[in-house]
Amino acid sequence: MTIKGKAYIAGAFEHPTRKADDKSVALLHAECAKGALEDAGLSIRDVDGYFCAGDAPGVMNTVGMVDYMGLNVRHIDSTDTGGSSYMVHVAHAAEAIAAGKCNVALITLAGRPRSEGHSGAAPRMFPPNIPEVPFEAPYGPNTVNMYAMAAMRHMALYGTTSEQLAWVKVAASHHAQYNEHAMLREVVTVEEVVGSPMIADPLHRMDCCVVSDGGGALIVVKPEIARSLKRPLVKVIGAGQAPRGQNGGKVDLTVTGAAWSGPRAFEEAGVKPSDIKYASIYDSFTITVLLQLEDLGFCKKGEGGKFVSDGNLISGIGKLPFNTDGGGLCNNHPSNRGGITKIIEAVRQLRGEAHPKVQVKNCDIALAQGTGGSLGTRHCSATLIMERE
Repeated sequence: MTIKGKAYIAGAFEHPTRKADDKSVALLHAECAKGALEDAGLSIRDVDGYFCAGDAPGVMNTVGMVDYMGLNVRHIDSTDTGGSSYMVHVAHAAEAIAAGKCNVALITLAGRPRSEGHSGAAPRMFPPNIPEVPFEAPYGPNTVNMYAMAAMRHMALYGTTSEQLAWVKVAASHHAQYNEHAMLREVVTVEEVVGSPMIADPLHRMDCCVVSDGGGALIVVKPEIARSLKRPLVKVIGAGQAPRGQNGGKVDLTVTGAAWSGPRAFEEAGVKPSDIKYASIYDSFTITVLLQLEDLGFCKKGEGGKFVSDGNLISGIGKLPFNTDGGGLCNNHPSNRGGITKIIEAVRQLRGEAHPKVQVKNCDIALAQGTGGSLGTRHCSATLIMERE
């Protein structure tokens, strides 16, 4: 069964806060839900499907949040693939709507990592019964050094430079200057990026995403409901998901799960990379963007450094405008999971509601790409393609 045209994104909301000292995670979820429902022109009574992931609080996160928000639903989904969960949730919501399991699906994300002092630089602490822990924990892997390892490998194989990676941050900063809620609004240069402190060779501080509180929410509805609302029509036309693990050590660190999730989404949507007018690309680090662009087919493997250089990702200047809200590198990375914000900005672009300075002209087809986990170990990739009707 295809989900092409079976569901529409009718509501999207990004929480404006970036530091939530006075709010619980549950309250952030609820406020995001309220914002997305108001954006769609619906009420909480209309929701009959709820989707959340590991960022939702409580032992039984989905059940607990349904109870907390007073939802009356007949379908729930707690699929957790890290930062890519929310692309997966949109696809799952479309499948559930097509199967008649629900009509109005609510998807929420929220968290407080900034207030709670989280970062990607500390070694991860996992219970010993997790399969990979005895083999990997003694070497002290953490988020940033695992991404740095993938970056170093790409440099060794293809000659990619720190200056080329820096262009990803430069593009994000050009967009963030117009976003009043972005954590980092100052436009930076390539020289400033490569001159910032080294965090894990070859990644500098400005190669890394922000740590922020906040969240976001989406409303996915069946076509008949979408057409009854007074909102621009954003249709889901293709989706793909793919995990990528260690494969017993037989793994290319320069290849992400997007190499498999992307082609599946493009095939279902019936479009090609060249048809995409705007791309929201998961940007936990600059290298994350470069690798996914290659694997999605926007350029050949090994040519990502050249592709992202010289402003090619800047709206109004480059060939492929990306992350026009400033992305995780400058704007927001709530709960250390940026997937939902990628979809939200893609919806804004398709509606023509992005900031006028970064709005892509005639934006009728957009892509949102998510990655959850670690490029250096294991992760899940999810690709979502949407169309303005």
